[in-house]
This record gives sequence, structure tokens and C-alpha cells, in this order.
Amino acid sequence: MKDFFLSDCPRFENKIITSSFVVTTKQVKPKKTGEPYLALTLADRCGQVEAKMWDNVEDAMDAFEQDDFLKVKGLLNKYKNRFQITIHKVRRLADSEVDFGDYLPKTTKDIDELWRTLADFVSSFQDAHLRTLVQAFMADPEIALAYRSAPAAKTLHHAYIGGLLDHVVSLFRSSDLICRNYPQINRDLLLTGAFLHDIGKIHELSYNRSFSYTSRGQLLGHMIIELEMLQAKVEMVPGFPDEMKTLLEHLIISHHGHYEFGSPKLPMFPEALLLHYLDDLDSKMESMRAHFEREAENDSNWTSYNSSLGRTLLNTAKFLRKEPVVVAAAASSGEGIVTEAQSSPAPLPSSESGLLPEDDPI
Repeated sequence: MKDFFLSDCPRFENKIITSSFVVTTKQVKPKKTGEPYLALTLADRCGQVEAKMWDNVEDAMDAFEQDDFLKVKGLLNKYKNRFQITIHKVRRLADSEVDFGDYLPKTTKDIDELWRTLADFVSSFQDAHLRTLVQAFMADPEIALAYRSAPAAKTLHHAYIGGLLDHVVSLFRSSDLICRNYPQINRDLLLTGAFLHDIGKIHELSYNRSFSYTSRGQLLGHMIIELEMLQAKVEMVPGFPDEMKTLLEHLIISHHGHYEFGSPKLPMFPEALLLHYLDDLDSKMESMRAHFEREAENDSNWTSYNSSLGRTLLNTAKFLRKEPVVVAAAASSGEGIVTEAQSSPAPLPSSESGLLPEDDPI
């Protein structure tokens, strides 16, 4: 079991840590002198951190690869307001030395409950063809297992085990609400589009050790994979209307909403337009939520730069929080005056840091 997780970073800034991670990216780059250094992205279930190894690189650069588990000893500090690790020593870990659950983030929600919520929505469909189609997907053991486990994306949003299901259930709820305000919308069509729009992620992404793309995912992308999956399941539904199949195909290929974001067609009917905007909204709200969670220990009202949203974010809860007012009642005697030093908690003794010993063999 790991003793240190990346959520602990604020407590151990500017300290030497020794812990284990999975290597999500590995690059060998040249210094200005021409000598190599290692640039890594390390991860555990709480997030990712950039890491650099400047010295003794030639001994370490061939000792491990991307997706390997690594024991790392190094200095944890901040660079440009982001945590990073300057690595001193590394050792590749065998699978038998790690608990896989320590390295991939996972939803805190109940997967079975999310799946039941999805099934309840589908059972309420009025369109028998669409209801039978989605139930055929959900009854497929291989698809169901993957759908319940897959992330919704590699990094941008819902990037955790169970993220795809969490994202789609959220879309179902939003879609159901918005259909009440726009009665002209075909609710069953919109919800089916929400169910299918990212289902290809179960084949596009690999999520055994870290989140990465499969070869098929790199070459085809999830939308092409989804069209193939749809064709296979539609053939199992007797009398499925060709026109409805065409609408579902358009929902799939247009849901990114813009040519530059990978959609070969723009949304061309109301359900397609709604799916795009609801999908975009849900992904952006999750990106904000996750960013605030990662930086919960920061004192600032503002976060670091969010690359997926292209901006820094204001935490309104912190911004609106009132600072306590200290009233100095007997100012002449000094009684009742609380100084900053007196009100601040004492630092933790180093023996209580919870870190592995610095001389731990690596």
C-alpha cells in the first residue's frame, strides 16, 4: 500500500519523498549541454505530476518504460505554481509489488446505482426500436463491463474509472430536464444519442495501468468505432427504421460540434445541437470541479491555468468566504489580541510526516 498520494502534495512541499507511481509519459530530452535528462509524467489514483531527472540519467533511462510502475525518491516542490518532482533515484517495480487500485483514479459514486439509473431511463423510452437497441447494448456482457469501467476521456474530463458511465448518467439527467422545457424535442432520440456518443471510448482507450490510446483508437477514433458498433447492434433489432439509424449516425459524428474538434458534420437538427451543447457543458463543469478539488489546499481564490479550458478559474466559494474579524478587547494590556503567529497551527514534527524513510532502499 502506498504511503504517499499526490493529494498529499501540499503537506509535503519542499520535502524529500519516496513513493511509487505509474509512468504515464516518458521522454528523453537534451539539456543545453547536450546531455540527456528524463521528463516524466507520474500518476496515482489522486492525479498526475511532472517529474524531471537531471543526474545519473544514463543509468536510469533504459531501466523502465511508459506504463511501468516506478519507485521514486526525489524533491517535491512547486514550479510556476504547479507541483513537480526532481528525481534523485528510481527503481522499476514488479506487478507483484503494487496494488493496482492505488494508481488509477476511480469514481466515488456507486457503479451499480449509476447503471440502474441508466436502465430506468431506458425503460421509460416510448420508442420501442430505440429502447430495444439500447437494451441490446446494455445486455452485451463485454460492452456492459467496459461501459461501467471506462473513463470518458484520457485527461480532459471524467478521466477516471467509471467516468464514462458517470458522464452519461449526468447527460441523461440534463437531457431529461431540458426536454421538459422544449417539448418539440424527441426525448428518446436525444437520450439514445447521449448513450452512444462516447461508447467507442471502451475500445479507443486503454485503462489497465494508465489512461492511454489503443492502436485502434489512435487510428480510427471513437466516432468511427461507434458507427461500427451501432451497425452491428441495429442488425439485431427487427424492423429498425433506416431513417432513425441515419439520425443516430449523425448524432454520433456531430457531437463534437465543430470541424476543428473532429466532427465531420455540424449538428443539423435540434437533438444533435442539444447533445453537443449538453456534452460540452457537462465536460467543462467536470473539468472545473476536478480542478478545484485538486487545488483545494491552495490559499488563493484563483486556480492555476486550466489548459483544457484555456483560463484560470475563480473559486467562488473561497471568494465569498468572509474572513473572521478579530476584536481586540483590552488593547492597552494586550489581552484579547490574537496575533497571526498565535493563531496559526504549529507545523507537524518531521517524525509525523507519514513519508517513507529517506534512506529507504530503492
